[in-house]
Amino acid sequence: MHSLRIHTDAAFRAAFRNAEWPTLALLIVCYGLWALGTTAAAAAWLPLGMVLVAATTALHASLSHEALHGHPSRWGRLNAALVFPALSVTVPYLRFRDTHLAHHRDAILTDPYDDPESNYLDPAVWHRLPAPVRRLLQANNSLAGRLLLGPFIGHAVFWAGDARLILRGDRRVVLSWALHLAALVPVVWWMVAVAQMPLWAWGLSVYGAHALLKIRTFLEHQAHQRARGRTVIIEDRGPLALLFLNNNLHVVHHMHPKVPWFRLWALYDGNRDRYLSRNNGYRYRSYAEIFRRYLLRTKDPVAHPLWPKP
Repeated sequence: MHSLRIHTDAAFRAAFRNAEWPTLALLIVCYGLWALGTTAAAAAWLPLGMVLVAATTALHASLSHEALHGHPSRWGRLNAALVFPALSVTVPYLRFRDTHLAHHRDAILTDPYDDPESNYLDPAVWHRLPAPVRRLLQANNSLAGRLLLGPFIGHAVFWAGDARLILRGDRRVVLSWALHLAALVPVVWWMVAVAQMPLWAWGLSVYGAHALLKIRTFLEHQAHQRARGRTVIIEDRGPLALLFLNNNLHVVHHMHPKVPWFRLWALYDGNRDRYLSRNNGYRYRSYAEIFRRYLLRTKDPVAHPLWPKP
């Protein structure tokens, strides 16, 4: 019994010593500001509350991304528990985990079928779509379209795909949604019993959060003959970079997926030329540059440009 206690104490001290405190601190800040946004801030001035809720919901999604990559602890279940409340409302954590880890196979990046996060379509599928649907998807490929339409289109496609998997009896997807419903319980209880924000305003705030996340994913990956040239670097250190937990250094993240968000800049600054060589110079100076260039203009076609045309 004594040796077991010593072993347990040693394990606890090691866990305490190895914990990623910046991530833990940010989790506390995220939940605190979300609670403030849904209560006192919303009561004082509703737009302020909505901005806080949208920003912290997007930040919670970024923290969930950290959790599925093994942060802030070495225990996956603890990491999942830390982001358990479903602030993002619409996407189960387990589904996010499974699809995102599949996306991290660089050889399939942008593949319309094998990459779960690809925004490209098979040209044969594209040419069979009705003209109104093609126009909608083309509008979605500008940054303004991605902000306004992206959350709706992305969720419609995602939910339809999961519904098909559930109907086929995919137990993993069923489990993901069952856990998600449990994770929604404390959030819905808070919004009904404690929050001072109207439910319609909460719904708009959640949509706004997913729109913010579409800025991050807008051009993370491009069609390129070589896998190494498909992943972007955005040299931005502003509020959006913090909101996305430095995922704008995307090729660094793909090369070192186990490195926590607060160490990515040190890696990049220490060997910038290597990373830009690695991704064939696919780089932007800032998110401001991306807004200037692509707010009202499409960057990519919807049909994958490197796939054979029908």
